[in-house]
Amino acid sequence: MKPSKIPRVVIYRLSIYLRALNSLSADGIHTVSSESFGKLVGVKPAQIRKDLAYFGQFGIKGVGYKVQDLLEKIISILGTERAHRVALVGVGNLGRALLAYKGFEKRGFQIVAAFDPVHCGKKAGKNGPAVSHPRDLPRLVGEQKIEIGIIAVPAAGAQEVADDMVKAGIESILNFAPVRLVLPEKVSVENIDLSIGLETLSYALKTES
Repeated sequence: MKPSKIPRVVIYRLSIYLRALNSLSADGIHTVSSESFGKLVGVKPAQIRKDLAYFGQFGIKGVGYKVQDLLEKIISILGTERAHRVALVGVGNLGRALLAYKGFEKRGFQIVAAFDPVHCGKKAGKNGPAVSHPRDLPRLVGEQKIEIGIIAVPAAGAQEVADDMVKAGIESILNFAPVRLVLPEKVSVENIDLSIGLETLSYALKTES
């Protein structure tokens, strides 16, 4: 099935499955039943089977899933078996936190370029790249073979940054700015709005009190 036909929520759950499988593998567990795996990831076994069915046949009846085999197949499905080179625009508090996060490289994502007009010329974190001016984005995207862009700038500047990324050849964007971007259909965008998550928790607290 074409990726565009697969619900985004399925891809989201695959990432959850992958994290659980990594944990099982680290604990030396070789097989896991569908019931046990469902409890581990908080998803019903039937839903897990339905999600995986988009990509083929998985699991052995009466046995469950071979942990390493399923882990490797999901890595292949998500395309994280190879490293993806990433550009970060915005080296404020959020940007620096993203640069310091070690989980990206463990999952196959490497921030190889950072851009910020204010912090231009400074080192982006302990082991990060030197911060470049945003005007150098097109050149460095080509030179560094960058595929993914992260936007960590205030909402007012996010659309311009996204437009510049697309012009430079980036077609996958992770947007932390609290604004919806208007971009060509070919561009994949994931919006991460932390305030929405907090507001959802606030509502939960209100309804439970």
